[in-house]
Amino acid sequence: MDIDFKEYQLSCELRGHEDDVRGICVCDNVGIATSSRDKSVRFWSLDPSDKRKYLSSKILFGHTSFVGPLTWISPNEEFPEGGIVSGGMDTMVLVWDLRTGEKVRTLKGHQLQVTGVALDNEDIVSSSVDCTLRRWKNGQQVESWEAHNAPIQAVARLPSGELVSGSSDTTLKLWRGKTCAHTFVGHTDTVRGLAAMPGVGILSASHDCTIRLWALTGQVLMEMVGHTAIVYSVDYHASGLIVSGSEDCFAKIWKDGVCVQTIEHPGCVWDAKFLESGDILTACSDGIIRIWTLQPDKVADPLELDAYASELSSYKNSRKRVGGLKLEDLPGLEALQIPGSNDGQTKIVREGDNGVAYSWNMKEQKWDKIGEVVDGPDDGMNRPVLDGIQYDYVFDVDIGDGEPIRKLPYNRSDNPYDAADKWLLKENLPLSYRQQIVEFILQNTGQRDFNLNPSFRDPYTGSSAYVPGEPSRTSVMSAKPTFKHIPKKGMLVFDAAQFDGILKKITEFNNAFLSDSETKNLFLTELEISRLAAVVKILKDTSHYHSSSFADVDISLLLKLLKTWPLSMIFPVIDVLRMIILHPDGARLLFKLVENENDVLMEMIKKVTTNPAIPANLLTSIRAVSNLFKNSNNHNWLQKNRSEILDAFSSCYSSPNKNLQLSYTTLILNFAVLLIEKKDEEGQSQVLSAALEIAEEEKIEADSKYRALVAIGSLMLEGLVKRIAIDFDVGNIAKMAKASKETKIAEVGADIELLTKQS
Repeated sequence: MDIDFKEYQLSCELRGHEDDVRGICVCDNVGIATSSRDKSVRFWSLDPSDKRKYLSSKILFGHTSFVGPLTWISPNEEFPEGGIVSGGMDTMVLVWDLRTGEKVRTLKGHQLQVTGVALDNEDIVSSSVDCTLRRWKNGQQVESWEAHNAPIQAVARLPSGELVSGSSDTTLKLWRGKTCAHTFVGHTDTVRGLAAMPGVGILSASHDCTIRLWALTGQVLMEMVGHTAIVYSVDYHASGLIVSGSEDCFAKIWKDGVCVQTIEHPGCVWDAKFLESGDILTACSDGIIRIWTLQPDKVADPLELDAYASELSSYKNSRKRVGGLKLEDLPGLEALQIPGSNDGQTKIVREGDNGVAYSWNMKEQKWDKIGEVVDGPDDGMNRPVLDGIQYDYVFDVDIGDGEPIRKLPYNRSDNPYDAADKWLLKENLPLSYRQQIVEFILQNTGQRDFNLNPSFRDPYTGSSAYVPGEPSRTSVMSAKPTFKHIPKKGMLVFDAAQFDGILKKITEFNNAFLSDSETKNLFLTELEISRLAAVVKILKDTSHYHSSSFADVDISLLLKLLKTWPLSMIFPVIDVLRMIILHPDGARLLFKLVENENDVLMEMIKKVTTNPAIPANLLTSIRAVSNLFKNSNNHNWLQKNRSEILDAFSSCYSSPNKNLQLSYTTLILNFAVLLIEKKDEEGQSQVLSAALEIAEEEKIEADSKYRALVAIGSLMLEGLVKRIAIDFDVGNIAKMAKASKETKIAEVGADIELLTKQS
């Protein structure tokens, strides 16, 4: 079936929430309300200076736990500027006056989390995990009934006046008053989201990964299959489009039952809603609301699109594995410059967000592309395996006395004393080692507060187990700790680019020169523009990086633009250079010219970091410098200029721009890896100081903090500055990291804490 459909593109991002955004409410043409795990509700109004953007105009605090469902009260006599109803994990339903931003009613009655709120004329109807629906009038509960025999996950009002509820019992129910008019049976798992489709019926989203459209008679009119995880939300637009949000990190757009577009996100999509204009709002677990549009004049600028592509790429790479290896650990395209040793030899390299296999063609002396290598999506692949069984941990234990390293498997659900005993018996080792094995397990799994059941009896001695803290009576044995996130190996790069957008921006800036007699001399000729287009064409064709090349004049043209174009116009030029640096021949030519002329790269860095610095220039230049680490030929230059580079970009970590924060911490992490390899103690000290400053910053973005902590841990483990780190109270930083809600930050915090305890 042919479907005419124009694809949605990113319009803007609404940043402000400090944790997952759980719910969205479209408030007529007044604005947008959003709820979050950070316990707040935010109201966003149109930005008067840029109609495609919204500003956070009110923050509503009152819930004591995360906030979920929202509904809008249109302006009336009581709420002249409108009101908002919110439901929370704290069992409360709160009513807010948008004019004052104050909570005006607290509706108490539910025993468990409130999962849905809907307006029924002037009444509020709420649903809860306590299996009830409740009706509220003027702040008082007037009705309550047990609507399902399992938690209710959603409630919605239909245009016809009936209510519909969705439950963990896998059904929907249609209500006229407190009477169930119909039960809809068909989903095979929890019904999580509901939406009315006027004149047709009801849409439901389910944990069974599907969306269904039902007639009010209970007949299934359509089933939409395509998500690979829980579908949390669904919404309908008068154009006939349907949007859904899922735990699989996708928002999907459907037309006539067919998925016409999939929009990937850097996290779970908790909610998705249409604006009246047809634009789409998505709420993501990264704490950001995004607006997607079909209107060309509302599409985000190329730099914003590029930043989002990089953010998405970084998120995917942090999760993706190829052939059992982390994608980020695979060699880049420069590995294809090395000839194979025999015909048919295979090599897997990283191309963008994918691992691609190549085979050596001995006859033609080139690498032939075989295709993309794909692993299954199961996150369990990340867990260590021993003897074919997955565990939470597999430790290396060194018994000493020339004995081989032993593997100690452990799951967090295991009793550490029992695990130690079983392992010692299996390895035929003395039970006198038991104390140290238990201590080792507790220390390396962050379970120092493990409480032993007092009724436990040692199966071998009949007495109570050894309790950590009592004097040791065992033989000496050393155990080699295993760290989850350190040391960092390999360099991180920014390899995603919106090439068409970059060229468009350069052309736009170039045309502007014609209107000013003083800048006409900066205008690029048609031939020069065509040379830039040829450069971009080469950069797009990643499969031929091993054989494609640039002319000297191509690089010289870009460097000329860097020197002569106004500061406000050079960021797309820097973005082209950022990608050229990742091309083997481009990198070679660039550095040949850098050595022949005055150091153009350092000139660029000084130019873009001079106050007042332009964020777009900072972002593109810091990413370009980060990409230099990919090629070892650049390492001496980076080491020589380390101090100037870090000083120039030092203010970036405190920028409110999260992409700039992440780019700066990537630079710090790459310098840490390089200076460890170079055994440069002075350089390591400077990088350590910068990383500690980032780690102590409370408002830093999670991925940025994680990279700073990995840099600290790597420098302590393999560098020369462990003592300095301890003197800088790195133990307190590790303690704060361990308390983080972000798993990877807590884990690297545990890694650092363990390092501080080692002599």
